[in-house]
Amino acid sequence: MELRSAQWFGKRDRDGFIHRSWMRAEGFAPDVFDGRPVIGICNSWSELTSCNVHLRRVAEAVKRGVWEAGGFPLEFPTISLGETYMRPTTMMFRNLMSMDVEESIRANPVDGVVLLSGCDKTTPAQLMGAASVDLPAIMVTGGPMLNGKFQGGDIGSGTMVWQFSEDVRAGRMTWAEFFDAEAGQSRSNGHCMTMGTASTMASMAEALGIAPTGNAAIPAVDSRRYALAQLAGRRIVAMVHEDLRMSKILTRQAFENAIRVNAAIGGSTNAVIHLLAIAGRIGVPLELDDFDRLGRDLPLLVDLQPSGRFLMEDFYYAGGVPAVVRELGERLHRDALTVNGTTIGEATAEAPCWNREVIRTFDAPVRERAGIAVLRGNLAPSGAVIKPSAATPSLLTHRGRAVVFETIEDFKARIDDPDLDVDASCVLVLKGAGPRGYPGMPETGNMPLPPKVLATGVTDMVRISDARMSGTAYGTVVLHTSPEAAVGGTLALVRNGDPIELDVPNRRLTLAIDDAELARRRAAWTPAPPEFARGYANLYTQHVLGAERGADFDFLVGGSGSAVAREMH
Repeated sequence: MELRSAQWFGKRDRDGFIHRSWMRAEGFAPDVFDGRPVIGICNSWSELTSCNVHLRRVAEAVKRGVWEAGGFPLEFPTISLGETYMRPTTMMFRNLMSMDVEESIRANPVDGVVLLSGCDKTTPAQLMGAASVDLPAIMVTGGPMLNGKFQGGDIGSGTMVWQFSEDVRAGRMTWAEFFDAEAGQSRSNGHCMTMGTASTMASMAEALGIAPTGNAAIPAVDSRRYALAQLAGRRIVAMVHEDLRMSKILTRQAFENAIRVNAAIGGSTNAVIHLLAIAGRIGVPLELDDFDRLGRDLPLLVDLQPSGRFLMEDFYYAGGVPAVVRELGERLHRDALTVNGTTIGEATAEAPCWNREVIRTFDAPVRERAGIAVLRGNLAPSGAVIKPSAATPSLLTHRGRAVVFETIEDFKARIDDPDLDVDASCVLVLKGAGPRGYPGMPETGNMPLPPKVLATGVTDMVRISDARMSGTAYGTVVLHTSPEAAVGGTLALVRNGDPIELDVPNRRLTLAIDDAELARRRAAWTPAPPEFARGYANLYTQHVLGAERGADFDFLVGGSGSAVAREMH
C-alpha cells in the first residue's frame, strides 16, 4: 500500500527535495522519509482551555509510541475551545474547529492521526473534522480532574456550582463558603469530573470504538493516561498499515452502542447534538428519535453526579466504561470493531467491576429508566429533549402557566424581582437561545429558579427553552426545542400565562391553546433582523442546521475524503 505521505516525501524530484529539505530543517534524520507512516498528532492544547492545558505532555507520550512502532510523528495545533471562557458560547465555534481539523489533516502529509481533546466541544469537533477526511484515527482524551474537595467531602465541577449558587441565592450558604468551595473544586489538570459533557463525550468516543478501551475515565494526572497515550501511538501506526479508517469503526452499530452506553452512564443531553453531527459527517443515518427508541428502556447503571453521588475518579477505580459495556452485554452490538483491532465485546470480555456502589448491576440500578426522552407536540414539532434521570419524578407530568423570557438578558433582569408573577407550579420559558437565535445555542437551559420560589424550599421547576444545558446540570429541564424561536418555531409564540403541558411518559410537549389562536400569532410574528453582517458569526447564522440535525453547517454534512490535492509549486 502506498502511503499518502509518499506524495510529499517519496518524490525523487524538485518537489520531493523541497518537502524533505524543509522538514530536515527541524533536525530529523534522513531515514525518517524512507517509507515510515507519518502520524499527525492533532493537539487542542491551549492555556485558554484549562481542561486541555496538559495535552502537550500527552502528545509527547503519543510520539514515543509512534517512534517505537516505526512511524514518524508530527504534532500540529488546531484552535481550542475553552468551555468556561469563550463567548457567546463554545458551541458556536465547534463547527469552526471541525473545519480547522478537517482541512489541517487533508492538506498535510499525514497517513493517520491521533486526536487529542478534552474540553466539551473539542472532542466532537475533532471527531467531526477527522470523520470528513476518513483516515485511520485514534482519539485520546485528556481525562477528568481529581475529585473536588470542600468541608471534608467531595464536590463535583459544575453540578455543585449550580447547587451552591442556588444555596447562596436562597440564603442557605454564605459568600465566604461559596468562595472557599471555588478554591477546592478544581485541584488538577483535566476536564470536569462529573458526568458532564466532557466526560460524556470521552465515554462516547470509547463506546464508538474510536478511543482505546479504558480511555475515558483515567484521571488526567494519573500516569496510566500517559501509558495509554504511548500505546495509542504504537497502535495508530498499525492502523495505517491495516488501512483501518474511521468509516470502518464509526458504523451504525457503533452509534447505537454509544446511545445505549450514554443511557446507562447518565450522559449529557449534549451527546444528542454531537453524535448526530458526527454521524452526519461519516454518512451514517441517525435521527433524533433513535436516542429515545434505543435508550428509553435501559436503566441508569452509573451513580455519578449530576444524576447520582460519585465522580469520574471513582468511576475509573470502579472499572470505567469497560465495566459498563460488559454489564450491558448482549444489549450492545458486541461485534462492532474498535481501534484496538478487536471488537468491543472482545475488548471488554473480562472487564472487572471493583465497586458496585458506583457501577450497578441490572438487578439493582440507580434508576429503572434512563436515557434521553425525545418530546414532540405542537410546542416542539421537530422535537425537544429531556434527561429524566436528572429530573424530579413528580414534575415529569405537569401542567402550568408560562412565565416567558424573550432573551437571556430579559431573564437575568427579571428573575430575581420579588414582584415577578411566578410560583412553583409555573413553567419558565426562555426564547432566543437556539443555534441561530443566540447565536450558538448556549448552556442556559437550566435557568436558576426565582429566589421567591427558592425561599419556600422548592428546588426544581419545569423549564423549557431552545437552549442546551451543561452536562453537569440537573433539573426538569426541556431543551433543544425545535424549530427554535429565532426561525419562527412555536416557542416564539408562547406568551405569559399560556398553559403548557409536559407529559414525559407519553413523550408530549404541548402549548394548550387552540389552533386558531396559534395561527393568528404565527401570522403576526416577524423575525428579528440579522445581528451580524460579517465574519464567522454571519456564516454561522446563515448555515447552521437545527438542533435535531446536530447544529452542523448545511455545507459540512458528509465528507470530502483524503485525496491529495494538486501540488503547490
